[in-house]
Amino acid sequence: MKKMLFIVSTLLVSQLFADSIDFEIMDKNPQRVVPNTQNQILSFNDSIKDSIHSIVNISAKRHVNNSINNLPLQMFNDPFFQRFFGDQFGQQFKQNRIQRSLGSGVILSKDGYIVTNNHVIENAEEITVTIGDDTTEYNAKLIGKDSDSDLAVIKIEGKNLTPIKLGDSTDLKIGDMIFAIGNPFGIGSTVTQGIISALNKNKVGINRYENYIQTDASINPGNSGGALVDSRGALIGINTAIISKSGGNNGIGFAIPVAMVKDVVKKLVEDGKVTRGYLGVSISDLDSDTAKVYRKKQGALVLDVAEDTPAHKYGLKRGDLIYSVDGKKVVDRTSLQNIIASFKPDQEVEIKLERNGKNIELDIVLGDRAGLIKIQSDNGKVLGGLTLSEINLENQKKYRLPSGINGILISSVEPKSNAEKTGFQAGDIIIQIEDIEVKNFTNVETALKKYANKHKRIYVNRYGQTILFVIK
Repeated sequence: MKKMLFIVSTLLVSQLFADSIDFEIMDKNPQRVVPNTQNQILSFNDSIKDSIHSIVNISAKRHVNNSINNLPLQMFNDPFFQRFFGDQFGQQFKQNRIQRSLGSGVILSKDGYIVTNNHVIENAEEITVTIGDDTTEYNAKLIGKDSDSDLAVIKIEGKNLTPIKLGDSTDLKIGDMIFAIGNPFGIGSTVTQGIISALNKNKVGINRYENYIQTDASINPGNSGGALVDSRGALIGINTAIISKSGGNNGIGFAIPVAMVKDVVKKLVEDGKVTRGYLGVSISDLDSDTAKVYRKKQGALVLDVAEDTPAHKYGLKRGDLIYSVDGKKVVDRTSLQNIIASFKPDQEVEIKLERNGKNIELDIVLGDRAGLIKIQSDNGKVLGGLTLSEINLENQKKYRLPSGINGILISSVEPKSNAEKTGFQAGDIIIQIEDIEVKNFTNVETALKKYANKHKRIYVNRYGQTILFVIK
């Protein structure tokens, strides 16, 4: 009989299991070689066989919540029900109340820390782990999860565990040979081979924080959370998603780079959650026109600075072009977002920027993004049922918004919610809440705190027309 383990809350876990983790690091500066005689067979078995032993299979069990499966179990045992529908029908529904998902994970330490994708274990009530083709089952504890990066850490108690060695995702090159290791379709440990197709893919639209490695190695359902390794067997990424119209592999897969994995895993192990630094600016990329007025040709352009934020306090201004943070190069808006998020709140960073043709350095103590993340991840709970999004190029095209418009976009309205009954529509732009002008999420956060549990006047821009709604 399988052992049962119910997941405790992230907060409780962080208090009980707060710890640190030591990673196994592969040697740096690898040589890239090719076979040099006709009698050589190109085989990577010796290189990746240890890494294969670091890959686990994950089974996550969760109860399904829908209108049928919410019916009480006693109903299916009722003689009246069985008379008309049969016992087999009832048994089928009772089984359907429980849903299982399969995925993969990677052992990171000898004491049993495992990294996987958040979507593999999300909402799971029980998590079981097997290693390779060994049928021994381990009950796993949830240490912490982070939906914004789609990473999670679980822990098992086992002996003779083989932690994988970590590579350096900043030293990768397009064309490098790689291997994807995981448990596709639940058939057991499997290795597929390919190359690095692209690096720094950050506009895929899967997660909030993206900097993907793209590969053509076969990644299929069940591979999520598994390892992407180089030809030495060093971990360079965690397989997380594919682009496919059919659900099968089309040669476009994405992995979270190991640098981001290390950062998130450390925070989850130490704190049970991920806290990210917050600057407080609206930013965009340089385009062909804006690049003409800057000497630097890469960076993140500051469009707006929110009040009562670190950016405002320490002197950032609209029009600044940020090109470096603590020595890390900023090439566009996404890289700035990822770099700032890699720091913790209250950390001081050195920001280099171009302002009016001059290079300026500012030392800024970052704030806490936690409250801002809550608003953006409420998914239909803000202001009676609204999902909010930043206005970016993709949203402008989707909702046919004019360029230069300011505010926060209503990207969806929950059906039958108070917000829908009030009259909000997807595509509306929130421009003001009571006396607070809305230009970014910080303004929304400030307004919701200031007018909590009160009826609020919400001003929206709907295709150039200002409309007023009142909602609690």
